[in-house]
Amino acid sequence: MKGSILAMNKSRVVLASFCILASAVVFSACKDKRSTGLEYARNMYDPLGYNPDQPNKNFANGQTAQTPPPHTTPVGFDKYDYPNTKEGYEAASAGLVNPLALTEANLVSGKHYFTVFCAPCHGEKGDGQGHLVKIEKVSGIPSYHGDATSSRGGAMKDLTAGKIYHTIMYGLNNMGSHASQLSPEERWKVVMYVQQLQKIQ
Repeated sequence: MKGSILAMNKSRVVLASFCILASAVVFSACKDKRSTGLEYARNMYDPLGYNPDQPNKNFANGQTAQTPPPHTTPVGFDKYDYPNTKEGYEAASAGLVNPLALTEANLVSGKHYFTVFCAPCHGEKGDGQGHLVKIEKVSGIPSYHGDATSSRGGAMKDLTAGKIYHTIMYGLNNMGSHASQLSPEERWKVVMYVQQLQKIQ
């Protein structure tokens, strides 16, 4: 009997202590409207590194984001020297050659990228009859073979690798640029596959 009374008193003391502690926490959190209260592991909220737009006393100009030194190239960046002009288009035609070998693996990969990014308009066979042309009635999509002509002049079946690459890079007419969707290597694979479609009679 005496043991059970002690156990009851012990549990009451623990419960009362918990209630007092909880009340103290609640009331202390309410006293200052600007306070965010207690924070656990503050270093998880504050980054150790500087944000690009933060002032930074480690540099003479006080900026965190620094301009890269002249004549440097970011890692993984491929410079494209041909402007989005008629002259740039013609220069790309004369100066660009597909650096990839004509292999079955590259053609299969090129077909995949073509199917994903180009076929909705140009069609699976490059005939200009993709599902957007058939269903959405998008017009002006040229075929890569036959007598179709480019809006820049010349037959579509005679477009050089450089002209195709330049068009993928910048887009043309209703076609937007695919430079952000396809890496340079993926673009060349698409060019390789399009040149196979050009051979269809």
